[in-house]
Amino acid sequence: MLMPKRVKHRRVHRGRMKGVATKGNTVTYGEYGLVATECGWITSNQIEAARIAMTRYTKRGGKVYIKIFPHKSVTKKPAEVRMGSGKGAPEYWVAVVKPGRVMFEIAGVTEEAAREAMRLASHKLPVKTDFVLKGKEKIKEGEA
Repeated sequence: MLMPKRVKHRRVHRGRMKGVATKGNTVTYGEYGLVATECGWITSNQIEAARIAMTRYTKRGGKVYIKIFPHKSVTKKPAEVRMGSGKGAPEYWVAVVKPGRVMFEIAGVTEEAAREAMRLASHKLPVKTDFVLKGKEKIKEGEA
């Protein structure tokens, strides 16, 4: 699973997800991309599951690029613990995704294969997604 090697502060605030992605909203490495059309948290397990789904479908042909990284830790208190006594320990790591963010890219395969691989990967993710070609990205201003 993806997670930072080390962090300065382990327990971070939840934050808010408003607006559209201003960074990482273009297809840079591959020929085709999978773009988020709504905001959400993507866990490291979901990123890994989507990556495996894409590589299995393409039979390890082509190249898959992961353009999101889980920097945020999500804490959880143990079961049956009383209120108070501080914040819980980090349980898992998430990547914060906003609308317009290119999450995965793929190169070296046909468009039909890329579409199907991205469709399989999108079923593993908790956000709605869109398939885009290089140079034809779109940001939906209304969905923020």
